[in-house]
Amino acid sequence: MRFGVTMDDTRELTRRVAEAAMRLAAERGWRRTGPVEVAKAAGVPLAAVYRHFPDRADLLGAVSTVADEAVLADGDADGAGAGINEMAGETARDRLFDVMMRRFDALLPFRDGLAVAVRDLRREPFTALAFARRYRRSMAWMLRAARIEADSPAGALRAAALGALHARVFRVWLTDDTADLARTMAALDGELRKAESWANSLCRRSSGGTTAGGAEPIDAPAV
Repeated sequence: MRFGVTMDDTRELTRRVAEAAMRLAAERGWRRTGPVEVAKAAGVPLAAVYRHFPDRADLLGAVSTVADEAVLADGDADGAGAGINEMAGETARDRLFDVMMRRFDALLPFRDGLAVAVRDLRREPFTALAFARRYRRSMAWMLRAARIEADSPAGALRAAALGALHARVFRVWLTDDTADLARTMAALDGELRKAESWANSLCRRSSGGTTAGGAEPIDAPAV
């Protein structure tokens, strides 16, 4: 099979690389998981991995891409993405809660490998730093999926805040053994409510108690 020729080929390559990387990480440790080993385990040409995932940080990026695309597919304009399109009557916090839980659901098949990777990344600051840019980009797309502005200086701050929020909830998710991810949902809801309260408080202080035009304080979280 030739990879990198069509969008579907690239998507399949990304999925296979992500699955192989996390499987190897769970079995042998993240520090012993590299592009050569992943290419062999995934059954894909090494040249394809070199072209699309040249660094170890890019292997983690493959996992993020799979999760991000699973969320964004729910927003497709062709009607297949009813999930996000049905958010019209929800608050920004509700929309973001839904989007982030969809992302955690999409990450479930990779959880064992991610747990090992997160642990081992503490000893790999350069890999972590290299992945940070990809991580911020993922968070910006989650904001867009929730129909929260992410393409301005304020949007960049929201993406950074969402990244910090996600990291805190992620630690809960890694050990959440409930059937419906109840602990993760509770942690995410609590974090979003705190962010929303902080944003509203900041808005009141900056506008003398109300938003512009005398409206009620915004209900959008700081992320």
